[in-house]
Amino acid sequence: MNIKDYMTELGRSARAAARVISSATTESKNTALLASADALNASRVELKAANEQDLTLGREAGLDAALIDRLELTDSRIDGMIEGLTQIAGLPDPCGEVTDMRYLPSGIQVGKMRVPLGVVGIIYESRPNVTIDAASLCLKSGNATILRGGKEALYSNQAIAKCIQSGLNTAGLPEGVVQVVSTTDREAVGQLITMPEYVDVIVPRGGKGLIERISNDAKVAVIKHLDGICHVYIDDKADLEKAFNIALNAKTHRYGVCNAMETLLVHKDIAPQVLPRLAQAYGEKGVELRGCARTQEVIECLSATDEDWATEYLAPILSIRLVDDMQGAMDHIDQYSSQHTETIVTEDYTRARRFIAQVDSSSVMINASTRFADGFEYGLGAEIGISTDKIHARGPVGLEGLTSQKWIVFGDGHIRV
Repeated sequence: MNIKDYMTELGRSARAAARVISSATTESKNTALLASADALNASRVELKAANEQDLTLGREAGLDAALIDRLELTDSRIDGMIEGLTQIAGLPDPCGEVTDMRYLPSGIQVGKMRVPLGVVGIIYESRPNVTIDAASLCLKSGNATILRGGKEALYSNQAIAKCIQSGLNTAGLPEGVVQVVSTTDREAVGQLITMPEYVDVIVPRGGKGLIERISNDAKVAVIKHLDGICHVYIDDKADLEKAFNIALNAKTHRYGVCNAMETLLVHKDIAPQVLPRLAQAYGEKGVELRGCARTQEVIECLSATDEDWATEYLAPILSIRLVDDMQGAMDHIDQYSSQHTETIVTEDYTRARRFIAQVDSSSVMINASTRFADGFEYGLGAEIGISTDKIHARGPVGLEGLTSQKWIVFGDGHIRV
């Protein structure tokens, strides 16, 4: 079977399964999730053997240590996948929720019902645990899903898929609810993103190049974010201890994540009090600092370029700019932000309210680290990604983000006159 025919068959199966899972009971969906967790636990030997195949091929292909680490399935990571399935089974089911019911002058009653999106295609790289995260979120939200993981995790993903299929069988749900693409041919991605008759939305998770390609070529809706260029602004009304802790955590808690701070903005009047201490702390953690000319007058650092302000480093590198006031900080954010996450550190309530009202990003924070921009931290249980789009879903995308709403009308023989 050629790639087009293979992907078409997956699409047809997913569309048929979507009709079943969209009306499945919460009990049956939770049964599938918990049975999948049991299957994972019982298949540790098989999972590790499949993962070792991927690791061996990865080392032979010259994958760097960071990618090998992301690829590895340890007992603790398998435990994490099992815990994730259990947590999602315990979350409220968004499907069928009715809101905003009201009577209109005509006598009809109008409201909205939350419904699944249909078939979700997910394209991702490296980490095999994403297979479980994505499959479980889609299943609980009543969607069928087609998963296309990276070639580095082919054998691991197939082994995980068998566990999910076992869970679906236990619950009496069709296997087409969760399908993992079994080919590494890149043409499969091209087919998946151009099948609007079978796929309703695409969620790409990976590097900027992958997401740009998907966004440019897809013929179905895409939930995406391209960059995580996050900012922290330290206002001259900031509490210095809060400012130090937030700025340090936002950059150094983890480097290779989309909600890490990439640019620190500091009010010029407070810079001499806060920057030297921060520079010392960053230096102890091996963070390379790049600053504007005014920053270089306060601390020793490299010179920042225009390219630095527009770069998501995903590394121990930080750009720093001094600004005249909060408006200057917001102007910088407006020009360079990827609309992911921005934070203001201030004790001035009026400025804080203005900042969150006027800064146009998917998450805007007051006196908190950008690292909180995460589905689990927001109480969503898990996330399928963080969207910087403005239509449908924005910010961390959990169960509700994988649903839509339809209007419902209750009448009793009403006719329009």
